[in-house]
Amino acid sequence: MARLPRWVSQHLAALRALLVLTAITGIAYPLAVLAVAQAPGLNDKADGSLILDDAGNVVGSSVIGQSFTDDEGDALPTYFQSRPSAAAYDPMATGASNLGPENVVDTLPDPDLGWDGDENAAKSLLTQVCERSFAIGEREGVDGSRPYCTDSGIGAVLGVFHAEGTAGAVTRVVSLNEACDTVEAPFVTEYEGVQVECAAYGEDYAAAIITPIRGDAPEDPAVPADAVTASGSGLDPHISPEYADLQVERIAAERGASADQIEALVEEHTTGRFLGFMGEPAVNVVELNLALDERYPVA
Repeated sequence: MARLPRWVSQHLAALRALLVLTAITGIAYPLAVLAVAQAPGLNDKADGSLILDDAGNVVGSSVIGQSFTDDEGDALPTYFQSRPSAAAYDPMATGASNLGPENVVDTLPDPDLGWDGDENAAKSLLTQVCERSFAIGEREGVDGSRPYCTDSGIGAVLGVFHAEGTAGAVTRVVSLNEACDTVEAPFVTEYEGVQVECAAYGEDYAAAIITPIRGDAPEDPAVPADAVTASGSGLDPHISPEYADLQVERIAAERGASADQIEALVEEHTTGRFLGFMGEPAVNVVELNLALDERYPVA
């Protein structure tokens, strides 16, 4: 019997290997993983940790956060609020803002267009944090001030010009995040004996030394950090117990319940550190608000 040419034998061997590996890695292995994932105790997580209402309709996921706001983006007072989200809690747009702690200077808008109309304008991470803290303070009836924020809720940052570039006497000082068309006067009047100016749209301040001003805000702000910063995924359904506690009085008043009752509900939906020492305690806002509607519905 004639032997097949060597190159034919090699190709047939490669084809057999392809078929076997395809069967193992493309069919058998995925089916095995699927079977394990559907085992009791694992199937819920494998299917997306979905939350169903009494009628069996999907109302959310315990691992994906939601916004509890109205059509205008304002917080609904009857619900616990989630932390900010750079992805607007869209699972298809998960991600962070990629803004870091040194992002403290705003790109001011054209005065004729404003923040909503000027697509080139951008608020710094510092100003976003200040605005959020100020708004939460007003909503929850606490002091929303925090270090490096002005009393109006923007980043307290000066651009300091020196006679010798980065050294020498101070010759000029500008409040970089306060546009002249929006403030009557900068948040500080003088810096090292030099009068502080407001920022003029379109002027170049690149030669200035960026100088954040701490101010007299408390070292430990009443509004916790997770209330004013987004998670890395933009989809975190959890907040800190401190942020949940900050909202208890408002929720109790809106729901006609006592603060003790709402605190007990928060405690039910608080998870501790993983293995007792990893991570921090957290409150699942999605599950908490669903339990809130069930236990203390809005009249």
